[in-house]
Amino acid sequence: MQSDKGKHRKIIPIAPAKPEGGTDKVPMFVSEKKVYSRSISGLFARWRWAMVILTQLFFYGMPWLQWGERQMLLFDLEARRFYIFGLVLYPQDFIYLTGLLIISALALFLFTAVAGRLWCGFSCPQTVYTEIFVWIESKVEGERSARMRLDKNGWTFEKIWKKSLKQFLWIAVALWTGFTFVGYFVPIRELAVQLLALQGNWQMFWVLFYAFATYGNAGYMREQVCKYMCPYARFQSAMFDNDTMVVSYDVQRGEPRAPRTKKDDAKALGLGDCIDCNMCVQVCPVGIDIRKGLQYECIGCGLCIDACNSVMDKMEYPRGLIRLTTQNAINRAWKHAQVIRRIFRPRVLIYTAVLVLLSTAMIASLVMREPLKVDVIRDRAALSRIVAGGKLENVYRLQIMNATESEQRYRISATGLDHLEVASEQEVVVGPAETRGIAVRLQIPYGSAEPGSHPVYFNLDAVKAGSGKVSEKTVFLVPR
Repeated sequence: MQSDKGKHRKIIPIAPAKPEGGTDKVPMFVSEKKVYSRSISGLFARWRWAMVILTQLFFYGMPWLQWGERQMLLFDLEARRFYIFGLVLYPQDFIYLTGLLIISALALFLFTAVAGRLWCGFSCPQTVYTEIFVWIESKVEGERSARMRLDKNGWTFEKIWKKSLKQFLWIAVALWTGFTFVGYFVPIRELAVQLLALQGNWQMFWVLFYAFATYGNAGYMREQVCKYMCPYARFQSAMFDNDTMVVSYDVQRGEPRAPRTKKDDAKALGLGDCIDCNMCVQVCPVGIDIRKGLQYECIGCGLCIDACNSVMDKMEYPRGLIRLTTQNAINRAWKHAQVIRRIFRPRVLIYTAVLVLLSTAMIASLVMREPLKVDVIRDRAALSRIVAGGKLENVYRLQIMNATESEQRYRISATGLDHLEVASEQEVVVGPAETRGIAVRLQIPYGSAEPGSHPVYFNLDAVKAGSGKVSEKTVFLVPR
């Protein structure tokens, strides 16, 4: 039975609100507006271009440099050898790659804790190639207002030839980038010959794949890669604190903002220093308004600082309305010296100490690394056998890797049992950066050792001093 309270319960009908525009269709996704970034000159802009030039000189130039008769920097996956200047690394040296990744991660944590997203704003490949592609676009189509006007107008002859030239240059840069990248894994001179002869299907596929990735990411997706695809933008806040130097807008000094002329007295009008010119928004490569506070889209490039400083100079106001500083510095009105002192806080010192220790350990390990590696594999077809002369024999296979750039001769000896001797060849020649496998027979007089498994050691010494000396443990089996 329904209660009296239930009979008099009021029911409020809920109807979906219609979206603006009077249509019943509710959009699930909102398309991103294209960002037309404006060119600006200044300290941060010059640093960005300096990093573009340095990184691309290294990237495009390094594969063409030679070290002796080979490529200076080559990750030869087919031969399973990594050539890094004078070093030859094998898959067994994977620990060095692990160490390099750990050091890179710690360096990223350190730089982020000190000064925010320096990597994103100045060195990230997405940032660098976006800068290159936008520069090409501005040189062909014109500055910000010209590009906006060109895209808004219909397809005229001017628009067709400018868009076509831009696409041609974009594709050329993308193809050369893909070719160079693959040249780090295939000798680049051989790769060039193969591609010109239309050979090497896999090499051609990867060149086109990386060219397409460069073309799409830097030409069209641009800031959307940083906003939606890069995980660093999402977890960066975990590495920030109130003493991290980030691009910041000084609200106390800038607000309230309003347009005015140079002759107007801002204090008499009750205005802050911001003249609401939107220059900081126009130069931003990701299209955000830094005056709304720190946002995850901000890549810390500092172009808004250059733009704001140029406006402050024209208005004859002090620079630094937008500046690289910390939240504590703005809230407490710290001077520059106080900000610098807070950089050396415990968190930063710990990151620095760990980074220095790991880097030192890795460099020391590389310097002290033996240029000879040996793997011992027992012959499982015949664990132990009696041979002519009444001797007991075990057979092994030695996998000898010469990690030097010259041919080496190694002497083979064995220790661990009385009267143990090497019955096969006692010297072996291994070519430069070569791996060679040889069969080695160890013998002892029958009955000279107790039945069971006995530890023995293979000793390999290079005839040339300083070219390697290793000792590998194995076992000698004596049957019952």
